[in-house]
Parts: sequence; structure tokens; C-alpha cells
Amino acid sequence: MEKIASFTINHLELVPGVYVSRKDMIGENVITTFDLRMTTPNLEPVMNTAEMHAIEHLGATFLRNHKEFSAKTVYFGPMGCRTGFYLLLNGDFSSKDVLELVTEMFEFISMYEGEIPGASARDCGNYLDMNLPMAKYLANKYLNNVLLSANESNLNYPK
Repeated sequence: MEKIASFTINHLELVPGVYVSRKDMIGENVITTFDLRMTTPNLEPVMNTAEMHAIEHLGATFLRNHKEFSAKTVYFGPMGCRTGFYLLLNGDFSSKDVLELVTEMFEFISMYEGEIPGASARDCGNYLDMNLPMAKYLANKYLNNVLLSANESNLNYPK
């Protein structure tokens, strides 16, 4: 059985960033999958589920309400390894094409105040497992350490 594309990336050399993970054709549409890597794999502690869950709710809400990207958003959700998130967009995009969008999203998350959208028993299957203060901390860390100073090493997978 062949390895899937994400298992061919050298995680020993991967740093936090915004990467194009893959591009798939669905009919005539290109779906671009982005790897929003927030922590250094196998080096930094992984994120806890509570803060990842809060980031997921806030990020999905931001994207689905974005003036330009709402109709292009296919999916935003956590990686199983808890080192980041996947963002799937309808369209043929590069990391540079979405850097501003991802920056806006993490600015939104880092400054969010109030009730987390969808954080109720009616709207979510695990609504009690959310940590907004830690989600804001991690979003701010990603913003300041990665997104606001992104360069080629944060936008292209290591060779």
C-alpha cells in the first residue's frame, strides 16, 4: 500500500508554517488542502483537545463568514497528531495566496471575547471540552512566531 502524501513529509525537518499539503481535482474544481502547522512535530508538546476544539469552532465560524472565502471554504479542522489544522479551499491556491486569510483568522481567534460559537449541548457533541484562553494564547503565538514573519521555510515543505 502506498503512503499518503502527508506521511511522505519529513516531520523531523518540518517547522510551523502554512503549507500546501495537496491539490485534488473534484470534477473541474481544484481543492487545495493546506497544512496549518502550529507546533514543531515531535519536538514541542502537542496542543490539547480543548484549545484545538475552541480554535476549530472560531476558525470555522470566521471562514464561513469571510467576505471573499466563505463560498470557497470546504473544511477547517484539526490534525489527528494535534500539531495543527487542515484548511481545504475550493480553488488552486499557493501558501502565499492564503497567508493574509490565515493571518486574519488567527488575529480573530487571538482577540476573540465572548461565548464560543456553537459551544452548547444543542450545537456540539462535546461542547464542554473547550479552552478559549489557551486557544487565544496559541493563536497569538502562531501569529507572532510564524504568520507575521513567514518566509520560504514557513511556506514550502522541507525537501
